Amino acid sequence: MRGFFLSDEELGKKDDDHKPFKNGGGLRQPNWNPARVPPRRSLKRIALVLVVASIVYLFIKNIPVLGPNAQMRRPSYTYPDFSTTLPRHPASDRSQAAPPKPQALATTPERIFNGPVRFLELAPTLHGISGTRGNMVINRNVLFAASSLRSAATLLPIACQMGSDLKSYVHFALMSRSDIDIQELRKVNGIDDSCQIIFHDARPDYPQISTDDRMETAVFRAFHHIFNYMHPQAIFIDGSIDEETFFLRAAQQHSKAKKNTLIELPRRSAKRLEWLTKLDSQALRMWHKIHIDILIHAIPGASGSLIRLLRSLSAADYTSSSVPHLTIELPHDIDPPTKRFLETFTWPPAHVYNPTNARYLSLRHRIPHQRMNEEESSARFLESFWPAQPEYSHILVLSPQVELSPDFFHYLKYSLLEYRYSAVSTYQHWDRRLFGISLEQPNQLLDGKGAFTPPSLLKSTNSGDPSDEEISTSFLWQAPTSNAVLFLGERWMELHDFVSRSLEAKQESDPVPALLSEKIVSTQYPSWLEHALRLARARGYWMLYPGDDTARNLATVHSELNHLPEEYASHESSKPLLADDASEEEIENVRQKIRTGIETPLAPVSLLDSLPNKGNLRPFNDLPIVTWNGRSTDLEELDALSAKYSAEFREKVGGCGTEPGKKEEREPLSAQDMFCSTD
Repeated sequence: MRGFFLSDEELGKKDDDHKPFKNGGGLRQPNWNPARVPPRRSLKRIALVLVVASIVYLFIKNIPVLGPNAQMRRPSYTYPDFSTTLPRHPASDRSQAAPPKPQALATTPERIFNGPVRFLELAPTLHGISGTRGNMVINRNVLFAASSLRSAATLLPIACQMGSDLKSYVHFALMSRSDIDIQELRKVNGIDDSCQIIFHDARPDYPQISTDDRMETAVFRAFHHIFNYMHPQAIFIDGSIDEETFFLRAAQQHSKAKKNTLIELPRRSAKRLEWLTKLDSQALRMWHKIHIDILIHAIPGASGSLIRLLRSLSAADYTSSSVPHLTIELPHDIDPPTKRFLETFTWPPAHVYNPTNARYLSLRHRIPHQRMNEEESSARFLESFWPAQPEYSHILVLSPQVELSPDFFHYLKYSLLEYRYSAVSTYQHWDRRLFGISLEQPNQLLDGKGAFTPPSLLKSTNSGDPSDEEISTSFLWQAPTSNAVLFLGERWMELHDFVSRSLEAKQESDPVPALLSEKIVSTQYPSWLEHALRLARARGYWMLYPGDDTARNLATVHSELNHLPEEYASHESSKPLLADDASEEEIENVRQKIRTGIETPLAPVSLLDSLPNKGNLRPFNDLPIVTWNGRSTDLEELDALSAKYSAEFREKVGGCGTEPGKKEEREPLSAQDMFCSTD
């Protein structure tokens, strides 16, 4: 301490220089007056004393409180088994939390923490997915997210199957309270590297002591971060009661804010919706955008057939989509059985989830009593539906003679998403040729005179060589149908315009052109089908028909109660073809008179089990093509036939010139380019 108080100029001197001489002699004489301390040294000592005093005062004033001060204590966790439920994060990461008060022998920690949200392990995986092009709005990313471990166990097998097909980049985000390790989660659910799933740990800090509001905020922010880095085309969550309520609320709120596709899978839907794993990200993005309406044109005297059709509609499964709107066009004379049935008929059916209790049923009763002709029948039928959004709104036309299987709606949506909205279909422009999707496989040609033999494919062996065994497959037929067919909204609007211009050209022409007066389609079918065939031949459109095995699982057309369309029914034949008390001989005679072929009996099985190629829908370029008259062809010949018919129709019906090399520009959703005289 003595050396500490010495001045700077004395730091290097020895102690002997400061000792007095014993004999009193020497050069230096003893000085008996007190030494004067230099003013500079005094100021430094005073400052040092003040600093030390300040430090002591602050230490005493701010000494840590060992009592129950909640702001100074670290979080306290109480678990029944410390060996298996240790806190997820180290103590240094938990020190900033405001913990709950300790509860002795508590089974779960008290959830009262509502501090700021941090994601400690989400950033590395989000930064590592740059190769998936998540910065682009349109990409191949699909996200599965879960909070409950039960929901994770439900979603992971679906995600694994989707990732194995390599059509999309499949991600899985865990937003749970559980502290389970991601590797342990994979192991428990049997997820290995073959599943091709990218995992993201989107759990916040302190999830086990967080309030539900904080967890809801954390889930919303986690979706926000994931959306910015990934831009998932579709998000799959478990919509059953197994999932946490705060997670469902946050997911729905984020979906509304970002206008993202959120698919909530219902309980026990893994088997019923297994086909969705075969779709790519572009098709899944349209999951909620597409809407299907159902249109039934009732025929007088066919009450039994109509009731059977409506019952099969009610028994179908609609978990894959929103409730379709049902429109029934009733004739002027309604049969008493039909009237009684419609009084108690409810739509949507009771087993379909309908929280608003809204009715999606429209009954339209015709006022004129007289029988309609071909033009009136076609116009009235087509006026029954108009798509608000032709790109997403489509119409399913059903004949009263049809009976549907419970899985018919799954097939419709699966085929529609794959053949109309998938990346490969839009990229190759196959979707521009699709007129509609049929649920039944016809047994005869449109003229009703000849039998139709569906095309098939040769089965390939393991060596790659095709064998002699033929397998049933879907096919593309230029001939439309009216029994059970889904028409695309864009094609329906074009058919509207085509029929309108055709009727105008027919009225103004004298004589009527042969292309408008000739009757190719049998009178067993409604008159509007003739116009649909003409449009398909002129544009080169085709209908997608299912293979034999698939058709047995979708729909069947009954012929024992068949009635001719109203516009073709004479007064003698307007009565029912088969009475309720008909004998066996009368039934057999009616079967021989009706030329609708042999019925395809329904054999309901799993949708994917009824589809060939392990449930994968074959691309258009692998499907056989058939001309309208039942002859096998290829795309090049189909285009040539279409160009020839279109040129003839434009010249003889539309009044257009025949300048060589001139190609008319087609207006979307219109047939204006085919009618020059009616512009």
